[in-house]
Amino acid sequence: MSEIKKLAGQTLWYGIPTITSRFLGYLMNMALPFFIAMPEKTADLVQVYTLIPFLNVLYAYGLETAYFRFSQTHDKQKLYNTLSLSLLISSIFFTLILLLCKDSLIQATDLNQHPNYVLWMIGIIAIDNLNTLPFAKLRQENRPKRYAFARVAGIVLNVSVVILFLGVIPKILQSDPAHFLRIIYNKDFGLGYYLFGNICGSLFTLVVLSKEIKQIKIRFDFKLWKEVMHYSTPLIIVGLGGMINDVLSRLIYRHVVDLPLNQANHELGIFANIFRIALLITIMIQAFRMAAEPFFFNKSTDVNAQKTYARIMKFFVIACCFMFLFIGLFLDAFRWVFITYANPSWTEGLEIVPLLALSNIFLGIYYNLSVWYKLTDKNKYGALITIGGAIITITLNILLIPLLHYTGAAIATFSCYLFMMVSSYLLGQKYYPVPYAVKKLLAYLTLTVVVYILHMGIVHLLSGSLLFSLSSGLVLFILFSLFIVKIEAKELTKLPVVGKYFK
Repeated sequence: MSEIKKLAGQTLWYGIPTITSRFLGYLMNMALPFFIAMPEKTADLVQVYTLIPFLNVLYAYGLETAYFRFSQTHDKQKLYNTLSLSLLISSIFFTLILLLCKDSLIQATDLNQHPNYVLWMIGIIAIDNLNTLPFAKLRQENRPKRYAFARVAGIVLNVSVVILFLGVIPKILQSDPAHFLRIIYNKDFGLGYYLFGNICGSLFTLVVLSKEIKQIKIRFDFKLWKEVMHYSTPLIIVGLGGMINDVLSRLIYRHVVDLPLNQANHELGIFANIFRIALLITIMIQAFRMAAEPFFFNKSTDVNAQKTYARIMKFFVIACCFMFLFIGLFLDAFRWVFITYANPSWTEGLEIVPLLALSNIFLGIYYNLSVWYKLTDKNKYGALITIGGAIITITLNILLIPLLHYTGAAIATFSCYLFMMVSSYLLGQKYYPVPYAVKKLLAYLTLTVVVYILHMGIVHLLSGSLLFSLSSGLVLFILFSLFIVKIEAKELTKLPVVGKYFK
């Protein structure tokens, strides 16, 4: 259990800054309905933040995972020097390409009304990718405190700038138009301040990581670089395919839905909003991945590595079940907040949030399962799985969005991640068998969905009031918790810190 304890501790350290930064960013994005009354006004900003993670994959081209992999067998400083210089040169190259193709990019993404968004986006991507390897270095060296400070500091500045320019300054100028702050504020820039805040946070993070950046020496090992690229090239396909699966529905929504532009913008804004609620689960998944990826590589040579991975998977799925129920059972609380403090139109489509949340659980399980091809250097299989998922995503989005609108997009996401999870498990058991408790995990996931459906039926049949919905949801959540505690009592007693409470 010592391995689980170590991973739990690392997940806590990496999880706190990740959850804090993601949650602050999440709250900032969730604040959009309170800054902007009509969802269609946010469509262009949604488009930009859909493009950013996609382009991030091209900029990073798998070097982060490669750094963890090769740091086990090669000189770490030589590896850090080589990959950092490679990333710097390629970032300059990609940035120049994007700037030269700026007009074509604006046309392709329907950002004609906000062409300046593209320039801000390019700056954000370029700076963020310079932070990639310094963050990876901190994770590989198990320096979570410095990692935590750098990660949180940037997002705090980001959020502060956005709140200042979209919340504080407009109110000050509304009451005092002659205030000196009018010099630095441009009302027409509007939601562009989200991007401005983002680039401020990214630059500040770069400054915080200056110590790690100064450790880079101008020494490039071409032989090592070729070896790394041979390993990481399939990861580019994995990453690009993953981004297609993650963002394609929002990226092409306005192109494939058969609606007037204003209505298409409205639905895109709504879809992005309900997607953000479902992303609560991915905050936890991301925190886990920060600790798990280097942990999996470091433990790969242990005799009982597979058993450790199986136990980690079980705890991970249980945590995901709780997150799903937290979202599904208390969905009416989100509805009430939007109706009371924003605009009722933002409550559209909330019924598909659980479907998206379950999709994200499948994605999280897939991330856990993917350890097999990363450890066995069979990244080509990861690429093939991701390509298969991308084909499903593209096909179903094109077919279903015109018919079912954002519900069709949610079904496409669900189908894609279900395929990736199942196919990764089947291939993994062939090339790197891990004794996962499949029947138990499937039972937990099924029970979680049943509890959600039961709650939905109870509320519909007995009372639709907010108080009854939240109360019944709380009762079901507690009952599910007691059930898990009873079934997993033996395992829970072995957990660090909290284990003593289950004896």
